[in-house]
Amino acid sequence: VDGTNFVDCYNGMLEARAHVLSGEGPVLVHAQCERLGAHSNSDRHELYRTPEEIERLQALDPLVALRKQILEAAVMTEAELVEMEAANEAVLAKDAEAAEQAADPDPESVDSFVFAPAWQCQETQTPAEGDKWKIREAINETLHAEFERNEHTFLWGQDVASKEKGGVFLVTKGMEQKFGSSRVFNAPIAEDFIVGTANGMARYRDDLRCVIEAAQFADYVWPAMEQIVEMSHEYWRTKGQFSPNVTMRLSSGGYIGGGLYHSQNTEAIFGHLPGVRVVVPAFADDAAGLLRTCIRSQGMSFFLEPKFLYNQGFASTPRCSTDHAVPFGKARVRRAGTDATIVAWGTPVHWSLRAANKAAKEGHEVEVIDLRSIRPWDQEAVLESVRKTGKLLIVHEDHVTNGFGAEIAAYVAGHAFEWLDAPIQRVGAKDIPIGFSRILERATLPYEADVQVALDSLLAY
Repeated sequence: VDGTNFVDCYNGMLEARAHVLSGEGPVLVHAQCERLGAHSNSDRHELYRTPEEIERLQALDPLVALRKQILEAAVMTEAELVEMEAANEAVLAKDAEAAEQAADPDPESVDSFVFAPAWQCQETQTPAEGDKWKIREAINETLHAEFERNEHTFLWGQDVASKEKGGVFLVTKGMEQKFGSSRVFNAPIAEDFIVGTANGMARYRDDLRCVIEAAQFADYVWPAMEQIVEMSHEYWRTKGQFSPNVTMRLSSGGYIGGGLYHSQNTEAIFGHLPGVRVVVPAFADDAAGLLRTCIRSQGMSFFLEPKFLYNQGFASTPRCSTDHAVPFGKARVRRAGTDATIVAWGTPVHWSLRAANKAAKEGHEVEVIDLRSIRPWDQEAVLESVRKTGKLLIVHEDHVTNGFGAEIAAYVAGHAFEWLDAPIQRVGAKDIPIGFSRILERATLPYEADVQVALDSLLAY
């Protein structure tokens, strides 16, 4: 259509709408137009446009053209048009004056509506014994339970609904068969489309929940960053009038020999965005409880799934009930101790527990805190532990530089400095890409031995 012609655009949209409603498929409307004026108040387009070009563009002004068409078609007279234009200008002037006279924003309100309300839940206890499930099974069964609970829950992503496959790691196995292709369906290989569609679909009703694989692997989420950032501030920007209720699942991290495009960790970047929640389970019960909390909460949450742990027996727990919940921002003490504190999340929790158990054989009792949620994170639990032990080691899989551990270290240094008996230590991935070679991967990512060396040094300080 001619993007400068109101009638042509209107007729084109009527035709496009009729085509879509007929079920024949989608429509792309191409409205050709040019920018009439300068790009912004500070842009002097006379520097790159000739007077002739500016004059030609002014002749394409849609308002001028529409006025001419109205007169030629005898829809209105000149006098009627002048009267309508004057009335419009009066409304505009009145509204502009009202805006100018409106009170300035209250600076105390700046932190209102940053996070949409979380599901208010109390952490439920994991059974002490019973049939065990692995992280992959915990996620799958929790998805099934939440989809049964709320019929307005939807899931899409790449290959999540491919017959018996259920995603690359079979996490969504059986979902399409049980809940149908109208609720569980495949998306194109276009991450910005996957996230942007969730942002739009979430607007239909308050109890609608979108669960998406924002990318097949976390490494491929970057094309969606514009949509993610846009969605992250919508609750704040609209003063709580709209909440994008979206849970973004991502298989994250390394230790699988996946190389450059299947081993990245994205937690620190997402944790930097205001309004975004980021959780990382290390055990099956927490995977179930945190996923349930993400889905039932308002707002957007990143549910990062350490792919290395999907089927690991050491990350399994007794199977939990369908109301098992873990609140955001609540850490869990995995091992009590008095001589040093290790804070970790995801796969490094297991390296930390192993290192702490070896230290116990040398007579050192090390407390291991599984943070589970890094945005928000349990500041009080960490401070309480550090005040008890006097020493802190932070272990994470992400790169050390600008990793989330730096945030924890800065906070503890600022709030528990008097209790520290040694410098805060950090263990993480080296600041280099993660290679495909298992040898290079092992030389890059943190392992149990790396935690052990750092812990021994900290204990000996």
